[in-house]
Amino acid sequence: MMEKKSPGTELLHPEETLEEDKRDSSLRPRLLSEFLGQASMKDNLSVFIDAAKARGESLDHLFLIGPPGLGKTTLAQVVANELGAEFKVTSAPALDKPKDLAGILTSIGERTVFFIDEIHRLKPALEEMLYIAMEDYELDWIIGAGASARSIRIPIPPFTLVGATTKAGMVSSPLVSRFGIACRFAFYEQADLEAIVYRTARILGVPLRGDAASLLASCARGTPRVANRLVRRMRDFAQVDGQGEITREIVADGLARLEIDELGLERLDREILRTIAERYGGGPVGAETLAISIGEATDTLEDYYEPYLIQAGLLQRTPRGRVATSAAYAHLGLERKIDGNEGLLF
Repeated sequence: MMEKKSPGTELLHPEETLEEDKRDSSLRPRLLSEFLGQASMKDNLSVFIDAAKARGESLDHLFLIGPPGLGKTTLAQVVANELGAEFKVTSAPALDKPKDLAGILTSIGERTVFFIDEIHRLKPALEEMLYIAMEDYELDWIIGAGASARSIRIPIPPFTLVGATTKAGMVSSPLVSRFGIACRFAFYEQADLEAIVYRTARILGVPLRGDAASLLASCARGTPRVANRLVRRMRDFAQVDGQGEITREIVADGLARLEIDELGLERLDREILRTIAERYGGGPVGAETLAISIGEATDTLEDYYEPYLIQAGLLQRTPRGRVATSAAYAHLGLERKIDGNEGLLF
């Protein structure tokens, strides 16, 4: 029988972020100067954008790579704002047939920024249509069928395609090669997350006291989306249980109620590590087996939970599966038994 998830844990689930992000869209920066973190990436993009504007051209196609919640969609919107261009957004799973993509591309204006999320899930027929659109700004369209079929080229305005993915290895090489700019997101540093926490609290109109911002940033998994969500939840606790101010005491109590520890691990993060350590002897264990054991989807395990656990040095991926590290045992307060698998780790 699956364990019932607490309300606090459910609020932090990655699949529940879309509606929450829509409600608080005002938290999204609109310009590069407001986009905090990823300094090297921003510096380069600023040059590319200024050069494209000076030439009166569309920006080269942009490929954004990184785990969920690091700002890929936000950066695409920022690029459109900086260019003063129209912004159109879709996701690869929403594009079912070539006519879906053709309908969008034939309706865009010149220098439009067209954002496709989860581009690694794009169907092959749509990829092939994009090749010509990205290089020649034309659509290759088949009219008729059988012996009477013929191909025509439909011109489309120059545009900038922004493709975002959490799984760059699943994007075909021909498609990747057509992106002129590639940006790989890294998890955010503590100082950048503190700045994001302060900005979010200011926009929401809730005061931060003492080192509350530092504590929130340290528990944000290196991810702005998580930092913003934590600030919203602490605002709720401060309003109901406090004096409307987010203090360290409010944050400490709120994190405990949300089952988030000092490393930012949620209940399910700890369950993943504990399952590997106790049920599978520390690993290795395959992703599908592990996902079934904890009652989660494999994609959610690989896209949301694993990147941070690996970044934190608590989990390793080996050719044979996932392995809990010594740091994971120490964090969980478990004693590690040394066996033949040890050589696989270090």
